[in-house]
Amino acid sequence: MDIWTIGLSAIALVVGYCAHLVFKWKNPKVDGVLPPGSLGLPLIGETLQFIIPSRSLDLHPFIKNRMQKYGPIFKTSLVGRPIIVSTDPEVNKYVLTHEGKLVEMWYLDSFAKIFKQEGENRVTSIGKIHSYVRSITLNHFGVDSLRQSLLPKVEDLIHTHLIKWSSQGPVDVKHVVGVMLFNFTAKQIFGYDAETTSKEKLTENYTKMLDSLFSFPINIPGTTFHKCMQFQAEMLKILKDTLMKRLSNPEKKRGDFLDQAIDDMNSEEFLTVDFITKLMFGILFGSFESISITLTLTFKFLSEYPQVVEELRAENEAIRKRRKNPDSPLTWEEYRSMEFTHMVVKETLRIQNGAPGLFRKALKDFEVKGYFVPAGWALMLVTPVVHLNPEIFKDPFTFNPWRWKELDQVTVSKNFMGFGGGTRHCAGAEYSKMVLATFLHVLVTNYNFTKVKGGNVSRAPLLSFGDGIRIKFTPRID
Repeated sequence: MDIWTIGLSAIALVVGYCAHLVFKWKNPKVDGVLPPGSLGLPLIGETLQFIIPSRSLDLHPFIKNRMQKYGPIFKTSLVGRPIIVSTDPEVNKYVLTHEGKLVEMWYLDSFAKIFKQEGENRVTSIGKIHSYVRSITLNHFGVDSLRQSLLPKVEDLIHTHLIKWSSQGPVDVKHVVGVMLFNFTAKQIFGYDAETTSKEKLTENYTKMLDSLFSFPINIPGTTFHKCMQFQAEMLKILKDTLMKRLSNPEKKRGDFLDQAIDDMNSEEFLTVDFITKLMFGILFGSFESISITLTLTFKFLSEYPQVVEELRAENEAIRKRRKNPDSPLTWEEYRSMEFTHMVVKETLRIQNGAPGLFRKALKDFEVKGYFVPAGWALMLVTPVVHLNPEIFKDPFTFNPWRWKELDQVTVSKNFMGFGGGTRHCAGAEYSKMVLATFLHVLVTNYNFTKVKGGNVSRAPLLSFGDGIRIKFTPRID
């Protein structure tokens, strides 16, 4: 047998083996009927299609095309992880109401690697740890804290920054709002002072990390994701150093989030230095990105619908006129009375659909709607699909805050999931809504604004704004 024959035989064996692996990957053996769909290629799956940008506020084509081809429930694979995707509201509700029994929280690998704790993936923990994280977050960012202390602080924060922005030229609103909120939230968590605390700017690392977060999670030098992990490591070092300094000086109490976490270390064994560091990181992540995206999209809509600005201004000016002193701070009762302002916030959240869905992982085998869900498989519950359902929200891509006057409370509770769902409803929801509504109150009563540049949106699959939206602020003259 000559060398060419041996070589060709070896190649044939390799090709055959690879084909066998691909076949096994595409046709997994399970004890039931899997949803239709494709798992793509091993390791890669259908990840590339998932991260291709779409210049639309509609569902990402990755979801929409597969819904049309396979129906409301289908299988796919992202970075080698088999996933069952559900756009069926009944299935999504069923899964969310059985969290802790059938499923647990899960993130895409790019997120999971960032939030992973030493020795255990804490972000998927359930029960006691989740209850604690929710409790401490609500303690410092829940309704009681908003009403008693945070509302006036946020209003003052917004006043201060709008004065500064109005003295400049057009500003990239997503960037400046993100920096403002990040620094404020960091101050509430651990007393961070962006001007004096550190020469290393946490916000710069956060911005760089977010720019490279939704990339293929291969952590080797030269890749985008490797850079993302480097930025994350730098940020975690700053947060950990802050925690260690606080631990070394226990007598100096500030009464903030970090103080409570340190006090609780004696009673909660899972509260390690690593866990608290990642907890601070996660809360900062949520406040920095989600609110700034929502507010940036709000500016896009307000610049396109001047009649909305007129009604916002009328409602909020009426609040000021009812005060003995028009320049008095916004009260909690006034904030709760801002009916149309809250409609604008809800409408933006409805259309925004920042994340492609809620991610969970099956704890055990189960069936739903005739399909088999294997233990260990991930699920992506595409809850935003209800927000864009024309049978529920007429002309769903039209920005129409007035629609919320016509919707009854039952319809809203069943079909509006601006802050997640199930037991994992966002603990920072009220904080986010308060920041958004207060910003609008200060804005329309004190400033005129003009969109100078930008406004293009895309999903990849998170919502982004391309070259940004640049806004010029001008003080109003009564």
